[in-house]
Amino acid sequence: MAKKGGTQDVTTRLREAITSGRFQPNERLIETELAGLLATNRANVRTALAQLEQEGLVVHEANRGARVRLVSHEDAIEITQARGALETFVAGLAAARATPTDHAGLRDLVEKMRAAVETGDLIAYSKINGLLHAEILRIAEHRTTAKLLANLNSQVVRFQYRSILLPGRSRRSLAEHEEIVAAICAGDVEAAQRSMSAHLRAAAEALRAR
Repeated sequence: MAKKGGTQDVTTRLREAITSGRFQPNERLIETELAGLLATNRANVRTALAQLEQEGLVVHEANRGARVRLVSHEDAIEITQARGALETFVAGLAAARATPTDHAGLRDLVEKMRAAVETGDLIAYSKINGLLHAEILRIAEHRTTAKLLANLNSQVVRFQYRSILLPGRSRRSLAEHEEIVAAICAGDVEAAQRSMSAHLRAAAEALRAR
């Protein structure tokens, strides 16, 4: 567990503040203010900002300090396309490695997604969607890809919810996830890859439509 106020804890909390929208795109990130807000020192804040710059969440400008990176609509589409290549690989690994217990967990998440669609709770749907992708990544057990995807996902988390608001997108997304999970549970590597690739292409198209 990260020590409260330590560098890892500060990085985690600042990352969450940015991805949740507490800090807005292009908003300046002032070290002294962040140190007070996060109950830590400026050295830890500086280290956290450097880490988040590597992840693509923060931009440093000469003589102006740090600010939240503005991810453009075009950037979000490109990031989603890059995710497609990585998550297609991950889906194939998950299909090859998933256990019966993993299958049950994936099916349970799909059922929760279906319930969220039926009740129109798109915030819950978006959150469960993220949990499902995270579970597939866990099953795949590929650390390098996990790190790459963590960086990409944190940059577009705000866009992901917007795209699900498109009329009919939640039901299409649900059907796409059902296909992915069915392929993984069947141990069909190629089908899992095809389904995941198709899903991320559709997600990129949904972003483009927004």
